[in-house]
Amino acid sequence: MNRTLILAATLLATTAPAMAAPPTRQEQVMIQTVDAEQGRHVDLLERLVNQNSGSRNLDGVRKVRDMLAGEFEALGFALSWVDQARVGRAGHLIATHKGKPGRKRLLLIGHLDTVFEPDHPFQKFERLGPDKARGPGAADDKGGDVAMLAALRAMYKAGTLRDANIEVVLTGDEEDAGLPLEAARADLVAAGKRADVALDFEGLARDGGKDMGSIARRSAGGWKVTVTAKSGHSSGIFSASAGEGAIYPLAQILTAFRKELPEPNLTFNVGLITGGASAEIAANDANASAAGKSNIIPGIAIASGDLRALTPESIARTEAKMREIVARPFNGGSATLTFDGKYPPMAPTAGNRALLGKLNEVNATLGLEPMGELDPLKRGAGDISFVAADVDSLVGLGPASEGDHTSAEVVDLASLWRQAKRAALLMTRLSREPQGQLTR
Repeated sequence: MNRTLILAATLLATTAPAMAAPPTRQEQVMIQTVDAEQGRHVDLLERLVNQNSGSRNLDGVRKVRDMLAGEFEALGFALSWVDQARVGRAGHLIATHKGKPGRKRLLLIGHLDTVFEPDHPFQKFERLGPDKARGPGAADDKGGDVAMLAALRAMYKAGTLRDANIEVVLTGDEEDAGLPLEAARADLVAAGKRADVALDFEGLARDGGKDMGSIARRSAGGWKVTVTAKSGHSSGIFSASAGEGAIYPLAQILTAFRKELPEPNLTFNVGLITGGASAEIAANDANASAAGKSNIIPGIAIASGDLRALTPESIARTEAKMREIVARPFNGGSATLTFDGKYPPMAPTAGNRALLGKLNEVNATLGLEPMGELDPLKRGAGDISFVAADVDSLVGLGPASEGDHTSAEVVDLASLWRQAKRAALLMTRLSREPQGQLTR
């Protein structure tokens, strides 16, 4: 073989999808069903998007629940509603399909709510062409819910849903979780403990124009540093009796954070800072106020921010270092540090990688390129993190999009159909495997 042919063969081997058997008859039915029902599912997406379901719009969240409930019931799912009035939110929709005993138990995760409350100007679905649509939650996560349903309907039509053990949890407050989180996520955590595999239908991540697999998500938590010091006339600042006020030590603490904390996959943002003779950060962590003058030594300074890490060990290590920094002495005052843990991390595991490997087997069957692992720095926290410590997990089975959480949120409808086909084949194959996780 000449050098040109050798080079061509090498390039083909490195760029072509892995070889796989063609779709089975049932898989062909699933693929054809997704394509045939595109119009039906775009209509459903439009109805869902046009119903406002901001996390605090409890009635709106319940109306979206009602729109989806009939879809699941028609597929043979038993429904329950977990009211969340105790945490100030609407609730969670749980749909359960009992299949053949001894087979893998699949947990599908999505959410009913959006970041757009009723007073937001962005409220309506709009088609932008054959493969694009704009609207509040068109992708996050109403597009994900539709991708899930399109996949389940394809399984139903092909007869592969009949024996599948599937539990669906659609939370009503993913974008603004009720507190305490232990109560708001208790039912999701319990579902994770019952499952062998968790599949999250939030949006498909793309990198460099390629679809990517997400086997990890970082945590999301908050922290707050409060420095208190002597106040008085500014002419005495830096003296032994007056001290250096509260703002200088806070600046030193934050500088030490920046220099001493960095490690791979860790970020720690400072979101708000305030200080003066008096100061406070509001309970919602979104507003701050202060009062003082240039000739008054500031008696209080406060900074708040977030902390995101890939593993519990990284969180513990970082929090310990932050406490050590805050405890360092300074002239004329003291500092305190508090943490507000919110979303745990979804660490990368062998089981998660095995799931992505199974998804890539599906990609080969569909003639799609294999999906690489997404850098976890490129994805925020989400509901799947609450179950990831207990079950093999994969996130990103919803559609690709742009501008999420803004009035420019646009869903890629072509990717929605691609994702529904991937999900239908993946869930069918997993549902036929014996009960038990892949590997941890």
